[in-house]
Amino acid sequence: MSTSSVLFDLPGPRARRRQRIGSVVGLVLVLAIVGLALWRLGINGQLDPARWAILFDTRTNVPQRLLEALVNTLEVAAVGMVAATVLGALLAVGRLSDHAWVRLPVSAVIEFFRAVPLLVLILFCFLYLPAIGIQTSAFGALALGLTLYNMAVLAEIIRAGILSVDRGQSEAAFALGMRKWQVMTFILVPQAVRRMLPVLIAQLVVLLKDSSLGFIVGYLELLRTSRSLVETLNFQFGPIYTFQLYVAAGLIYIVVNVLLSLLARWVERRTRRSAKVAAGDEEELPVDVQMGGGGGAVRPT
Repeated sequence: MSTSSVLFDLPGPRARRRQRIGSVVGLVLVLAIVGLALWRLGINGQLDPARWAILFDTRTNVPQRLLEALVNTLEVAAVGMVAATVLGALLAVGRLSDHAWVRLPVSAVIEFFRAVPLLVLILFCFLYLPAIGIQTSAFGALALGLTLYNMAVLAEIIRAGILSVDRGQSEAAFALGMRKWQVMTFILVPQAVRRMLPVLIAQLVVLLKDSSLGFIVGYLELLRTSRSLVETLNFQFGPIYTFQLYVAAGLIYIVVNVLLSLLARWVERRTRRSAKVAAGDEEELPVDVQMGGGGGAVRPT
């Protein structure tokens, strides 16, 4: 018998017709806005192929600098993603601790860094850490700021994912004599990861886009490099390449984020497939093996 619950009624013929009409009207409006924008850009000469050719002309050093900026952006984002994920997982486990002397300080750390704006954290790392003897570069300040803010957000995401697992899972594991760290490692976390993966990847995409705040500390990421190129080209040729350079930077961000989202979907499909395969293997076992064989206890091998 199916245990799924229906949270809403399926739309009828009239409702589906209204939905189709609304979709068509919305699509027409979007196309009209896009067409109007392209028409205005064409009038202003922004669609002139000669203006876009500068993005691919190696003699101007524009594509080389954009590629270098992309690498810089990916480097600081990768460091922030790995560090924030690891620290966020540790903070989530600490906040779920049964010991108040662990849970309360961890909760205070999480709430503090969630409340402080990311820009303030980056400026603090860049301006005030050297004042107390901790030297840091623009890369270090940006990576540390991204890590401190996002580890707090990821900690809450991971904690919510762990708490979303049915309580009976952990109770059964404790009944089998497993310790809490074993229950967390082998029972709760693997199931929670599959549930929180979409939200986790969404936050990592936000982290990647937040790396553009590096311009405030002079880090040559994608946005600051695009602005620098605009200023250089405006000095040489006038303000004729501003739109093209900022569009190129925006498209690079979009492509990278789409690739990250595709990677997340691929990982999610693999984890679901692995879970189904594991469940199928268990179902293929004989009933007496699954139940302990004739009522006797199952002995570990």
